[in-house]
Amino acid sequence: MQNIVDIEQENILLRKTIADKDHHIKILEEYILSLKQKQFGSSSEKLSPAQTELFDEADGNAAEIEADQVASIDTIEIPAHTRSTKRRVSIPADIPRVDIIHDLPDDKKICPHDGTALKRIGSEAHVQLDIIPAKVQALNHIRYKYACPCCEKHLVTATKPAQPIEKSIASPGLLAYIATQKYVDALPLYRQVEIFKRIGIEMDRGTLASWMVKCGQLVQPLINIIHEKILEQDFLHMDETQVQVLNEPNKTAQSNSYMWVLRSTLPTASAVLFRYEPTRSGDAAKELLHDFSGALMVDGYEGYNAACIKKGITRLGCWAHARRRFIEAQKTQPKGKTGKADQALAYIQQLYRVEQSISDKTTDEKYQARKQQSQVILDKLKLWLNKSLSQVPPKTALGKALYYLDSQWLRLINYIQCGDYPIDNNAAENAIRPFVIGRKNWLFSASQHGATSSANLYSLIETAKANGLEPYAYLKRVFTELPNATTLEQIENLLPWNLAISE
Repeated sequence: MQNIVDIEQENILLRKTIADKDHHIKILEEYILSLKQKQFGSSSEKLSPAQTELFDEADGNAAEIEADQVASIDTIEIPAHTRSTKRRVSIPADIPRVDIIHDLPDDKKICPHDGTALKRIGSEAHVQLDIIPAKVQALNHIRYKYACPCCEKHLVTATKPAQPIEKSIASPGLLAYIATQKYVDALPLYRQVEIFKRIGIEMDRGTLASWMVKCGQLVQPLINIIHEKILEQDFLHMDETQVQVLNEPNKTAQSNSYMWVLRSTLPTASAVLFRYEPTRSGDAAKELLHDFSGALMVDGYEGYNAACIKKGITRLGCWAHARRRFIEAQKTQPKGKTGKADQALAYIQQLYRVEQSISDKTTDEKYQARKQQSQVILDKLKLWLNKSLSQVPPKTALGKALYYLDSQWLRLINYIQCGDYPIDNNAAENAIRPFVIGRKNWLFSASQHGATSSANLYSLIETAKANGLEPYAYLKRVFTELPNATTLEQIENLLPWNLAISE
């Protein structure tokens, strides 16, 4: 009898061991699929209409699918082929035209039949787009001197405007050109040195780096005002990303520092602010948000908590981040199968459809629509989430997506409390993308001064772009006029939104 009990207990233990191993194998299989997807698959988060419509419950009539996976669809409908034509590249009307005349030789201007001289009756034109490579010139500042011919005691020399970098060969236009190449076009300084060499100008990368540091320091007054203006808004977007700085106190060259970004999308101050910080600590968020008390749209990073609690900030959760985790879980499903990840994505897609339908409405109309439409979808999603949490192992990709959605729920639903609040943090991610692209090319900053200056120049350029200004023209104007600005009004006149209005 004892032996039978022992055998049963041993069987229970073996079944548990096998179940644990099966669970572990499933997690590893998902991990392999995820790695393959990252390496070879598409990085797009765009959802297929068929996937979302399969679980569409906008009218509340579709039955909830309880199984983790359902049978694949047997037939695939392929839309009819439609021929599309490429849009012809047009030449803007304001581009200067240079006429190149093609005429007949004199001996061809005679009629071969009767010898009569031909008369011009018209012309045919073929317009081509041409480009002139960068033209380098030297600006020779000549200051005339004057003296009294009688007493020979009075001598005066004409003054010249203050320069962005005094006693430097770099003009405002050259500095704007180098900054635009690096911070807009992601062209590292060493490549720019090679480009200059091809047109006969010998440059040194260290010199160019020093110029950019000084330009970043020059624009600090504008950055301070942009920061103050951003903090006056009712809601902000915020994000952070890694940056490597080689020379930092008490840190190795391989350690990571962070570039934080604040983004305001309201028309009163469409602005972007980058800030370099040595750490990802919540203290950096506190410093950046020192006078802010509105609503903050961020991802799930808990480092924002201290600032939000201390300053009474309403924290908004990002639905794009929640959706991204379900997309990752969806990609680990067997090919041709649908399941809970698809159902979660269908609910989220419905929330975005509401946002799309009210994008041109007033703040109050958006609020009412969210309360009447989005709230219903959120209630259904919450019921489905509570039920699904107990059905899915927490360490799987789907389990992690469900846990994230559950842990961020109260933050995610905050956006419906105001018609102006955003549904996701895409504005911050889009603002930080040029920095991330640039980082892939220039890789690191040599010093803390360099990282701070880069943050300032990225801030100014991205804010200019947000206000519809061309970056090179804007930087050239700032580098020309800011050194000569002596009052707060003169400095404020150079802010991107003020220039956008004046122009």
